[in-house]
Amino acid sequence: MRVAGKRPRTRHALRAGLFAAGLLLAAAAAADDAPVLSFEQARERLEQVSDALAAAQAGVRNKQDLQDATRYLRLPEITADVRRMQFQKTLNLPLGSLAPVAEAFGIESPLQFAERDWRTRPIVTASVPLYSGGLIPAAQQAAQAATAQAQAEREAQRQSLALQLVQAYFGQQLAAQAVQVRREVRDGLQRHLDDALKLEREGFASRAQRLQANVARDKAERDYQKAVNDLATLQQALATLLRSGGTVGTASPLFVIDAPLGARADFERSALQRHPQIERLRALSAQAEQGVRVQQAKLKPQVYLFGQYDLHRRDALLTDADWAFGIGLRYTFLSPTARPLQVSAARAQLEQVQSGLGEAENQLRLGVGKAWNELDTARSQFRLLDSSIAQAEENLRLQELSFREGQATSLDVIDARLALGGARVERAQAAYQFDVALAQLLEVSGQMERFDDYRRRADKVLE
Repeated sequence: MRVAGKRPRTRHALRAGLFAAGLLLAAAAAADDAPVLSFEQARERLEQVSDALAAAQAGVRNKQDLQDATRYLRLPEITADVRRMQFQKTLNLPLGSLAPVAEAFGIESPLQFAERDWRTRPIVTASVPLYSGGLIPAAQQAAQAATAQAQAEREAQRQSLALQLVQAYFGQQLAAQAVQVRREVRDGLQRHLDDALKLEREGFASRAQRLQANVARDKAERDYQKAVNDLATLQQALATLLRSGGTVGTASPLFVIDAPLGARADFERSALQRHPQIERLRALSAQAEQGVRVQQAKLKPQVYLFGQYDLHRRDALLTDADWAFGIGLRYTFLSPTARPLQVSAARAQLEQVQSGLGEAENQLRLGVGKAWNELDTARSQFRLLDSSIAQAEENLRLQELSFREGQATSLDVIDARLALGGARVERAQAAYQFDVALAQLLEVSGQMERFDDYRRRADKVLE
């Protein structure tokens, strides 16, 4: 009765296993059609399809065009002013000594003339700045600094995307490793359950041991299914990041570098010199400096050359010149913009940017130290786990042999199997943490483009 009562559960488990296997086969068939990219290929694709990077590139073009426009600030400004106007002009002309003669003819003094007419007044005017008080060079240098700021923001976006790619790409590799390990643990526990059933029928194992094997196998099946779902989630994350429209295979494995990467001080020095955030703040500081110069220039006079030409002299008024040229000086004595306060505000903005630059340098030093320590921790954990796996494999072999000979319990075999699987998963996690910490160290030091160079130097890889 007890045996008969277990057969339906066995058949149900078999059906569930076959159904899961069918889903996995379908997923594997779909994966066969998916493109397989190395990390370098994935990064190239990301830079091609990223909307954030495209927006940053457009920002650079915008600032570059504005900078190019400032090159022409010293050239003449030529304007055409065309007016169609109706006017009235009244002119009084005193006759002076001729007044008595005019009175004899009935003409009163003074003579009054009035004209009302429509006229067209096309005038061309040219103006050339001679001295702007420093306004033109300040505008040119500020535009150059704005371009440098946009370029730094683009580079920061590129490095941030590369870090996201490392997390997604090698996260998928980690999930694939976990699926493989969980599958092997489940299959190993299934073999152990088969051995327990055989030994139970032969009277060499107890029912409790067989139940222990059955419970462990079921838990391993649940862990395996969770690993499969986690892999599907990370595959979707990578596909979304690369805008692939479907699953993307990963060809570059998880890796660890045992050899020294260099001195920590070198990474700090690189961070303070090359990090895009530092370059961005330096560009903002340069703009703030030119902002002070601009406000100071508004307190100074401006000198310019000018020229004017009348294109339609026939309609000229009596006071209008046919042409004119000369030199002019413009100076504002009083302005409602409170120019001294504008200078003070510009200086305060410069101090704000410079203080922010100092704070950013401190944060980068902390970031380098944090990434460096995480990198060293991950490397040490991988090294220890790498040596522990060989011992766990030997322990599993001995426990399985002892169980078959009746010298070990089912729980001993289960613990050995789970310990081996856990160590392998932890080793893969340590490799993933090493890869992410390496990317973070390179990103914070402004050297993210060197990630592939370090990857090729890997001492150990997890295929």
